[in-house]
Amino acid sequence: MKTKFNILLIALFLVSAISLNAQNKSKFAHVDSQVLLAAMPERTAAQAKLQEEAKALESELVTMQEEFQAKYNDYLAKRETMTDLGKQSKEGELQDMQTRIQNFQVTAQEMLEKKEAELLQPIIDKAKKAIEEVGKEKGVIYVLDTSVGVVLYFSEESEDILPLVKKKLGIQ
Repeated sequence: MKTKFNILLIALFLVSAISLNAQNKSKFAHVDSQVLLAAMPERTAAQAKLQEEAKALESELVTMQEEFQAKYNDYLAKRETMTDLGKQSKEGELQDMQTRIQNFQVTAQEMLEKKEAELLQPIIDKAKKAIEEVGKEKGVIYVLDTSVGVVLYFSEESEDILPLVKKKLGIQ
C-alpha cells in the first residue's frame, strides 16, 4: 500500500513538473532589423536627404579640384618663365590647395557619417519601440537580431516577429 502511494506521489510530482515546465517554457523570437529598417518609408526619406547633402558636398569638392587643376595647369605652362621665388610661391600655393582638398574630403566624410546617424536614430528608435511592443504582446522573453550575425542558430520554435513588427509600423 505504501509503495503504491509512493508511486502515485512520484507520478503526480512528474506530471506537475512537466506541466509546470511547459507553462514556464522560455519564449524566444527573432527579427532581422536590417530588413525592417530597409522597409520603413522613413529610411528612404532619410537616404534621399543624405544623398542630397552628399551631392552638395561632392559638387563643392569638384569645384575645388577643378580650381586646383586650373592653377596647376597654369603653373606648368608658366614655370619655365618664372623665377625660383615665383615657382616656390606657386608650388606652396598648390600644396596648400591640395591639403585643403584632402581636409575637405575627410571633413565631408565625417559630416556625412554624423548626419546619417542623426537621421537614422529616430528611425531606429521607432523600430526598437515597435519590436519591444510586439515582444511584450507576444509574451516573448528575448528578441534576437538575426542581422548582426551574432545568432549562430535559432530553431523553428523561435518566432520570426518581423511581419508583426512591420504590421505594427503600418508597413506592407
